[in-house]
Amino acid sequence: MSEAYKKAGVDIDAGERLVDAIGPLARATARPGADAALGGFGGLFDLKAAGFKDPILVSGTDGVGTKLKIAFETGLHDTIGSDLVAMCVNDVLAQGAEPLFFLDYFATGKLDEETAARVVAGIAKACAEAGCALIGGETAEMPGMYAPGEYDLAGFCVGAAERARLLPRIVNAGDVMIGLASSGAHSNGYSLIRKIAGEAGVKYDAPAPFDKAKTLGEALIAPTRIYVKPVLALLDDERVKAFAHITGGGLADNTPRVLPEGLEPRYDDDALALPPLFQWLKETGGLSDAEMRRTFNCGIGGVVVCSPEAADAAMEKLAASGETPRVIGDIKDAA
Repeated sequence: MSEAYKKAGVDIDAGERLVDAIGPLARATARPGADAALGGFGGLFDLKAAGFKDPILVSGTDGVGTKLKIAFETGLHDTIGSDLVAMCVNDVLAQGAEPLFFLDYFATGKLDEETAARVVAGIAKACAEAGCALIGGETAEMPGMYAPGEYDLAGFCVGAAERARLLPRIVNAGDVMIGLASSGAHSNGYSLIRKIAGEAGVKYDAPAPFDKAKTLGEALIAPTRIYVKPVLALLDDERVKAFAHITGGGLADNTPRVLPEGLEPRYDDDALALPPLFQWLKETGGLSDAEMRRTFNCGIGGVVVCSPEAADAAMEKLAASGETPRVIGDIKDAA
C-alpha cells in the first residue's frame, strides 16, 4: 500500500477490493467466446467460439449524461449502470449486430466502494440481459476532479453481425414503422427535464405529478430498455429492413438515420399519444410538439422498419418477447 498516494487522495487498496467484489458479477456474464474474467491488461474474445463465419465487427460507446445528477441527488445508483449498457448495445443493434462484450469506465474523486459496486452490479445485470460479456473496465480515482459523491460513467461495446445480416437493408416507400415502447425518458433530455422540474418546484422525493405511486426521482431514474434479444429474433426475415434507436434528437432525428436519401418517415399522430411523463414535461415546460419530438423519445424507444406483409409476424414475435409494439406510421417519398 502506498501511504503517500493514499494521503494524496487515491486508495489503491480500495480499488483492489472493488475488483474483488465485482469479479463474480463479471463472471456471471460469461458467454461463448468470452470467459468474462477480470484482472488482465485487456479483455479477450474468440469470434470463432461464438459461432461467427463471416463477421463484421460493430462498436459503440456512450455515457449516461446528466441523468447521473438524478442518481447523485436521490442515492438511487442501482440501475444507472443498466442505462450505460443499454445506450451502447441498442446502438450496435441498429447495425444488426449482436453485442459480444462490454467494458466500462467509472471515474470519481474519492472511491465509495459500496456505490461503485451498486453501479457495476447494474452494468453486469444489463450485460446479461443483452447477452454480452462484461470483460473489463477501468476505475479511476482522481481527487479534485469531481464533486464529493459524484462520478462519471462511460461504456464501450463491441458486437458482430454476419455480413449478410447487417442493417439497414434496402428500405422502400410504403414500408411500415413499428414502435417499441420506452420505459420513460431513457438517458436523453435530462438537462431539460431537470430544468423543468426545478422551475416547477417539484422535489425528487415528492410524488411524481404524473404517477402518484412513485416519487419523481424514482420515475425519472427508470432504466433504459434493452431491445437486443427481441429485435435480433426478427432478423432472419429479410423483410425486416432496419432498426432505429431513439436517443438524443428523438424521433425527428433518429429514424431518418436508417433511411436512404429520398425517403422520410410519416408518423400516425394518433399512435404517438404522449405517455403521462412526457405530457407533463410538455405542459409544464411549455414545449411544442416539434421540440418534444426532437428532444425526447416521447414513449418510443426503438423503431423497427419492415415491409407491410411482414408487419403482423414481426408484431407477434415482438409481443411474444415481452414488447408492446404498435404501428406508428410508414415510410414515404421525401417531399
